[in-house]
Amino acid sequence: MEMKSWYCCSLGDAMLADAVLDEMKTRALTAYAEAPNLNDWAVYYRHESEGRLHCELVVYFSPRAAHLAELLSASICVKPGRQGLSLLVGDVSSWARLFPGS
Repeated sequence: MEMKSWYCCSLGDAMLADAVLDEMKTRALTAYAEAPNLNDWAVYYRHESEGRLHCELVVYFSPRAAHLAELLSASICVKPGRQGLSLLVGDVSSWARLFPGS
C-alpha cells in the first residue's frame, strides 16, 4: 500500500522551539539513515504566524517519513505548500519529487 498522508507537528512558539527542533532533527537523522527509499523521505519545517503576534514552528513529515511522524505523535495533515518550507532532514532531491512543478 502506498503511503500518501503527510504529517505535521507544532513545536509552539518559534522563539522557544530550538531545543525541541534539535532533538527532532537528531531522531530524524537516525530514521533517515535507516530509511529504505531516501528520494522522497523528508522532514521540513516552517515558521507560521497566520496573523498572530508570535509565529509557531511547524514540522512537516513526508509520507515516507510517516513512521517517524507517528513516533513523535505528529498528526495527519494536508500537504503543505512549498513556500517558506526549509529542509530539516532528507535529500535535496526530495524537493523535486515531493513538490513537482513548484
